[in-house]
Amino acid sequence: MSFTFHVDLRGIVDLLSHHLYASPRVYVRELMQNAVDAITAAGRTAEGRIDIETQAVTGGPLRITDNGIGLTEAQVHELLATIGRSSKRDDLGFARHEFLGQFGIGLLSCFLVADEIVVHTRCDGHPAVEWVGSSDGSYRVSVLPDSNLPFGTVVSLQPRHGAREWLEPATVRELATLYGSMLPIPVRVDGEPITLGLRPWETADGESALARRTRLLSYAEEHFGFLPFDIIDLEAAEAGLRGVAFVLPVPSSPSSRAAHRVYLKQMLLGEGIEGLLPEWAFFVRCVVDTTELRPTASREALYEDSLLEQVRDALGDQLRGWMTRLGATDHHRLDAFLRIHHLGVKALAAHDDEMLRLVAQWWPFETTVGAMTLAEFRDRHGLIRYAPSLDEFRQIAAVASAQGIAVVNAGYVYDADLIARLPEVDKEAVVEPLAATDLTTRLDELEPDVELGLRPFQLAAQRILDRFGVELLIRAFDPVSLPALYLLDGDTAFNIDLRRGQEQVDDVWASILGSFTAGRTDRPQLVLNHRNPLVRQAMSIAEPDLAVLAVEGLYVQALLLGHQPLRPVDTAAMNQSFLGLLGRAMKAQS
Repeated sequence: MSFTFHVDLRGIVDLLSHHLYASPRVYVRELMQNAVDAITAAGRTAEGRIDIETQAVTGGPLRITDNGIGLTEAQVHELLATIGRSSKRDDLGFARHEFLGQFGIGLLSCFLVADEIVVHTRCDGHPAVEWVGSSDGSYRVSVLPDSNLPFGTVVSLQPRHGAREWLEPATVRELATLYGSMLPIPVRVDGEPITLGLRPWETADGESALARRTRLLSYAEEHFGFLPFDIIDLEAAEAGLRGVAFVLPVPSSPSSRAAHRVYLKQMLLGEGIEGLLPEWAFFVRCVVDTTELRPTASREALYEDSLLEQVRDALGDQLRGWMTRLGATDHHRLDAFLRIHHLGVKALAAHDDEMLRLVAQWWPFETTVGAMTLAEFRDRHGLIRYAPSLDEFRQIAAVASAQGIAVVNAGYVYDADLIARLPEVDKEAVVEPLAATDLTTRLDELEPDVELGLRPFQLAAQRILDRFGVELLIRAFDPVSLPALYLLDGDTAFNIDLRRGQEQVDDVWASILGSFTAGRTDRPQLVLNHRNPLVRQAMSIAEPDLAVLAVEGLYVQALLLGHQPLRPVDTAAMNQSFLGLLGRAMKAQS
């Protein structure tokens, strides 16, 4: 046996009118949308008009009037009294192209502000009809054969308790202007027009490029709150989309919410629409109009489908093309743009070859030989050596410079990935990561007899440093003024963190973390510079206590020069060595 669902009309009305829409303000949009569609259906767009009369004029309910096609008595029963039923879809249920609405639920938004909706409508050749719908799911229909109502529809709303502010004249005008100011059909509120003559994406006949730019700058300042760095025209024919992108004049976080003003057939869909552009394009804000992209049922977001994905890619290509043109025609302006929005460009360059070429050509990287682009670095030094992390670059910068080794700092976000990918777009580029521990192979080893003579000191110093989990090396390197070098690469640092974590968790987690560190004995390295006079003096200390203070002092200084965080044991060593050496110095003066 089969059964049909039982529907609680009051519950359905409450669900759709109070939970589908994010705010009561959308009722004005839905009423204007229905009016526009009625005028479109009547084929009266050229002479169409929509009049909104507030309580300031009527002294009673809010009224919205259109001279559209109107409804017959049968259509009132079929369309207004059936939730989800709409004349704006074809027999297969697909949205008809010429209409704004498509779901047959827009009128329900009025129940956000009123307990009763009164509709007077008249279709050509038929008597006028009155439909009164209540928020409890009931309705009544009356035929008005003697009515002088002209062709079209009038919707009347009396505010319910607690919603009066939404029908105040100032609020109604503000909402009508927000949603309907771009409509091709004139809209008046209390007799005053609110529709604009020229949309942002349009160009007036005879309007100069300078005049249009000035107009768009004012629009961006008014609606987005900033004067844009630049303006980019957008178009996607497959979606009937036209629009303008405004480039932010200040840096924007990649995680920031990039929301845009989107119009659907010149009716505002929303001021905070997301997903229109690729994620990397967080440095622009857009105003666009589209005829083909689909809205969600609440008309407060874009429906995610293959067409939206196509549009997203097409608009991304246009933003990419704008940056490429800047690189070809206006280097100074491109430099200024990259200083503001390099994070977004780098995010794109991580997977886009054209943007990677642009970054390599124009974005200056920090290096041991000064700031320069990757293209300049390659031309001067051939091999592009880079430090994968900021800490490693800081550790090796001074020594690498003294050794004549040019190194790029790739420790900032995306930089290491971009450099590693550079050979994919530049066949002449050769890149090589240079970890901090790799530098020890480029430092001069001591003569065998010198190394043998230092063996007792090295053994004693290693016992001191074992307490800090550090391995001691003695090498000769420049600059002579640098007594010690603390080297810690990324892999070693990761394993050290895991071992520390094992000490702070329970047995189960300690066992799990231990599986990652099993068999690993990686330790950071303290490299003493045999060319440094202070180090050579420390190596000749005969008194054991003084030698401990000297080795701890050299170790802590190397940590500080390498911008390494100090653990409690390191802080204790710093205090002990400083106070101990200071006390001995003062004692020697007494």
